[in-house]
Amino acid sequence: MKSSRLNLFDLTMIVVSLVIGMGIFRAPVNVARQAYSADMFFIAWITGGLVALCGALTYAEIGSRYPVTGGYYKIFSYCYHPSIAFAINCIILVSNAASLAGVALIGSEYLANVLFQGHSNINSIKLVISTIAVIVFYGVNLLGLKMSARTQNVLTVIKIGLVIFLISALFTGDYATPFTPVSVAEPDIMSTLKAFGACLVAVSFTYGGYQQTINFGGEVQNPSKILPKGIFFGIAIIMLLYITINYTYYKVIGFGNLKEAQSIAAILAGKLFGERGFTILSVLLFLSVLAYVNVLLMSNPRVMYAMSDEGVLPGVFKKVTLKRNVIVVSLSAFTALCLVTLFYGKTFDEILDHTIFLDSIGMATSAATIFILRKRGVGEDIRNSYRMKLYPLLPVIFIAAYLFVGTSIAINSPKAAWVSALVFAIFFVLYFVLRVFRKSPQPN
Repeated sequence: MKSSRLNLFDLTMIVVSLVIGMGIFRAPVNVARQAYSADMFFIAWITGGLVALCGALTYAEIGSRYPVTGGYYKIFSYCYHPSIAFAINCIILVSNAASLAGVALIGSEYLANVLFQGHSNINSIKLVISTIAVIVFYGVNLLGLKMSARTQNVLTVIKIGLVIFLISALFTGDYATPFTPVSVAEPDIMSTLKAFGACLVAVSFTYGGYQQTINFGGEVQNPSKILPKGIFFGIAIIMLLYITINYTYYKVIGFGNLKEAQSIAAILAGKLFGERGFTILSVLLFLSVLAYVNVLLMSNPRVMYAMSDEGVLPGVFKKVTLKRNVIVVSLSAFTALCLVTLFYGKTFDEILDHTIFLDSIGMATSAATIFILRKRGVGEDIRNSYRMKLYPLLPVIFIAAYLFVGTSIAINSPKAAWVSALVFAIFFVLYFVLRVFRKSPQPN
């Protein structure tokens, strides 16, 4: 039924929630630490937004040409090989589960510090709060896509309101003392590129996520029109909010202090309402986390459904409930993966390089499918289907940017790069191992 499908507002809110997690309340510290100057800091954020826009328009055409549920997996399978699709999507699922777990722990820390301040076992309390949040939204998603989408809309409005609330600190007039940089020798071009690449790692983490909207291609009203519009509007909202809130951090906290700040969002809230501001902010931040948890639980099971539909996962993973059309086994499996990584997850800083290196592989290769789809004429028969302008410039810029980020990680954090590459190789080999088992004769 058309009424059960996602409309433009639903999809725009999903894009915003996929991108705005907790990163914008933490990543600016990482970017400031790597930046040689405030100019480099802002150039990195603007560059990240423009790259995201190039990627958004590229994915809009990919999703428009190939509008199927679980599109992110099926596009890899169609354009490359099922083994590549299996390996990359397994990596994406693990990476997303780790991101969800890490973000849930960060959010629960804010709430735990308000409700259980000074408690001797605060780490266990954070774990319990995070676990409850995941389980509650597992239940919400069991009620069906439309219910989870409506919940997402409410939580996303809260999230956007929170960012706007923090931006209002600009109007207090309580600005930090301008930062005076230490006088050092002018860095050479290679040092500048290395620092800029390191900045883009955290920026990429904060902007990433919108590409998963192509997983909803088969569940969107009029995907040829709604997909590109929803992605474009979502990225435009995100870019405006990100650049504005980073300017707020710069003006109110100061570039020098930003490099060492522990809780930049709490600092802004304190400027607005003093100690009470931290309590209000803590609750709002936790609600923002719930939006991120919910949207990942919405999108990732659809990848598992597509992998099952292709025969690389057991058929049970595409089991759908008759009443509410819920991908129940895939949803349950991804939730379990999130809970496992929640108990064994690491800190934001530790998972950042691993996550973005793997994302760089996935983003560059998935965006490159636009060349294959165009060459094969896929989607040409779809009436009023979306076609990006400035092709092939936009996808080339996007792919080059992520290759640059991946190379930067390999140079700055070689261990993260080779470990991530090894995990990818293991999943690649696992695909062929599973094929052998599927072809083996079954015992009587």
